[in-house]
Amino acid sequence: MKKLFAAFFLALTTLLFATQVQAQCSSSHKSRTVRVGGTEMNSQRDIVSNFAQSNDHTTLVAAVKAADLAGTLQSDGPFTVFAPVNAAFDKLPDGTVSTLLRPENKGQLSKILTYHVVAGKLDASKIAQAIEHGGGKAELTTVSGDRLTAMMNGTKNVVLKDENGNYANVSIYDVYQSNGVVHVIDSVILPN
Repeated sequence: MKKLFAAFFLALTTLLFATQVQAQCSSSHKSRTVRVGGTEMNSQRDIVSNFAQSNDHTTLVAAVKAADLAGTLQSDGPFTVFAPVNAAFDKLPDGTVSTLLRPENKGQLSKILTYHVVAGKLDASKIAQAIEHGGGKAELTTVSGDRLTAMMNGTKNVVLKDENGNYANVSIYDVYQSNGVVHVIDSVILPN
């Protein structure tokens, strides 16, 4: 009888543990902590509040503020943002960033930045599904009204292609925010 009770107790404990792990795994993907630019991103904060803390996104945050888009990206959304790192801006021709940050170029800067934003919350699995359903490519309409193409490079890496034929690799996926999700990219993408 003791052996039967011990076996039952072990089975019950195993079942409860497995259920708890499964529940944690299914809920943790949206609340997991991701480090970006040396800082833990808090999924309870908005996009601008989080990325203002990232050492890798100082240029992007400065550009968002110069284009008066901070308020928009702090609103409810939801938004999907493809966030270029500082090194991505460094790849642009000399003087491009400083020229875009001038007040007289606010419209052009806004157009470029909103090309990095898609309305809705598209995490990596939704993007991959869209690519699969699109026969290897997914056409995304950005907030700027332009088209951006997502495709796979290998089995797990999403690549973006802008309207000019330039590519950006997603280097960090699914940085969940209170008002959307951010994917970090290695290049600035540009509308036509």
